[in-house]
Amino acid sequence: MSMDTQGRVVVVTGASAGIGKATARMLAASGWNVIGIGRDAARSQAAEAEIRAAAAPEASVRFLRGDFTEMRDVKRVAAEIAQATDRLDVLINNAGGVRDKLYMTSEKLEAMFAANHMAPFLLTRELMPLLKRTAAVRQAGSVRVIAVSSSGHMACPGMNWDDLNMLGNFSTGGAYCQAKLANILFTRALARRAAADGVVAQSMHPGRIASNFASHGDAAMQSYMANAQTAQPDEPARTLVWMAESEEAGRKAGRYFYDMREETPAPQALDDTAAQRLWEESEAILAKLGV
Repeated sequence: MSMDTQGRVVVVTGASAGIGKATARMLAASGWNVIGIGRDAARSQAAEAEIRAAAAPEASVRFLRGDFTEMRDVKRVAAEIAQATDRLDVLINNAGGVRDKLYMTSEKLEAMFAANHMAPFLLTRELMPLLKRTAAVRQAGSVRVIAVSSSGHMACPGMNWDDLNMLGNFSTGGAYCQAKLANILFTRALARRAAADGVVAQSMHPGRIASNFASHGDAAMQSYMANAQTAQPDEPARTLVWMAESEEAGRKAGRYFYDMREETPAPQALDDTAAQRLWEESEAILAKLGV
C-alpha cells in the first residue's frame, strides 16, 4: 500500500531509538511522510506510536523492520521502501553503533563494518533510482542523502585496504573508527557520482549523545560514555532536520557538519582517491555476496 506522496518523504534508519527516533519525530511533526527502519520489534512499535502521536495531520508514519548487519535484509528493506512510496526526498543513514567484541555475520562480514558502512552503502545504492526520479521533478538541491558519521573517524589513520573487516588485528575501537571514516569517504564519492542526477550527499557528526549507543560496546566504551558530558538526542536531531530542510545543506555536496555548521573532517576523510577505492571495494564485497 503506497504512502501519501503529496508531501515530502524521508527514510530514517535506526529510527526506533536515540537520534533516529528524535529525528523521525521532528520531521513527522513538520509534516514529512516518515518511513522509519528499526531492528527490534518492540522498540519499533513503541517508536512508531510515539512518532505518529507527534505527527502533523498531513504527515504519515510507517515502520519497517530490518537487521542491517545482514545485506540480504538491507536489500529486502529497500524493496519494501520502493513498494511503499513512489518518491524519496531524503535518506538519512543513521543506523549503526559499536560492539563489545568481534562478531561475524552470517555473510562473513564483521558486524560493525556491515552495519555502519556496508548497510548504508547498499541501501543508498538500491534506493538511488527513487532518489533520482524524485530529484528530476523537485527543486535543485532538495533531494539528499545524509550520513551520520562521528568525530571518531579522526582516530583512524586510513582504511585497512588489505583487511577491511580488520580481522588480523581486531579492536572494537579501531573497527568503529574505520567504519565512521568510511561514512565520510562514501559521502564524498556519492556526492560526485550523484551530482549530475541532482542528489546531494552530506555527512555529519552528532556529538556525544545520551542514548543506548554504547549499550552493546565494550567496558571501555561504556565507561567513556558514562563519564562523558553528553547531550540529549534532540540536539543532533535538530541538525539532521536542518540538513534535510535548509537551503544551505542543499548547496555544495560532500560536506561534513556539526551543530548546523560545516566543519573540516580529518585529512584522511578528504582523500578522494580513497573514497573511489572504497566505493569499488564495497561493490566487490556485495558482488561476492550476490546482493
